[in-house]
Amino acid sequence: MNNQQLFENIQKKGSFLCVGLDTDIRKIPRFLLDTSDPIFAFNKEIIDATAEYTVAYKPNLAFYESEGLEGWRSLEKTVHYLREKYPDIFLIADAKRGDIGNTSSMYARAFLEKMDFDAVTVAPYMGEDSIKPFLVYEGKRVVLLALTSNKGAFDFQFGKDEVTGEKLFEKVLRVSQEWGTVDNIMYVIGATKAEELEGIRKIVPEHFLLVPGVGAQGGSLQEVARYGLNEHCGLLVNSSRAIIYASNEEDFAAKAAENAKETRDEMYQLLKNKGLL
Repeated sequence: MNNQQLFENIQKKGSFLCVGLDTDIRKIPRFLLDTSDPIFAFNKEIIDATAEYTVAYKPNLAFYESEGLEGWRSLEKTVHYLREKYPDIFLIADAKRGDIGNTSSMYARAFLEKMDFDAVTVAPYMGEDSIKPFLVYEGKRVVLLALTSNKGAFDFQFGKDEVTGEKLFEKVLRVSQEWGTVDNIMYVIGATKAEELEGIRKIVPEHFLLVPGVGAQGGSLQEVARYGLNEHCGLLVNSSRAIIYASNEEDFAAKAAENAKETRDEMYQLLKNKGLL
């Protein structure tokens, strides 16, 4: 799915929402524990309730890996269900991988070939040869961690070059553009760092940005849109807990739909105000 195809889906739904499937078996409604696959049962209900309001889903791999083999089976079933029932959805593996070239090749094969995700999050710290193996898959994307939403981002990501004054995350944005194109590289930019988006857009004006941190982490959708929207939208804003854990009762899917719709409605107006609808 290239930028134009993703933008067309955004226009069709009036939404640039990405729902994070951070499914913690300890937090899902207790009655689902009686099903044969509680994680998948939860995901299926959330997906069916929110699919009309979102253009992307982002399973966080840690929540599945923590359950061992059963968790991987739940993830595979979730991916298969999305591919079968909602083929227009953009699907991101939030895996945060990145290693020497031959190891990265195996990670890329796992997520982009065997599991058929559209994109995978990758840490760029080890440089170009750790990223290139993910870029050989036609129609697939790397989502590079550039500026994250956690407070620890200040430990390294804002470090400045003593000569140029360039921040480390800015160097990641600048250098990595040489490795691929706007159609196969995206960037993670945390919503809690929205004030940096204006400068970020000067470095990567055309790339899509995956923006976590809206909702439970306190990021402002209005601020993200103000500084981050471009002429093709250029944003996928992720919300996880605020949507999927809106309720832990039998109405959990309906409440998730309500919150997703509320976010979509706000996004619709932001897109309309920008002249993108």
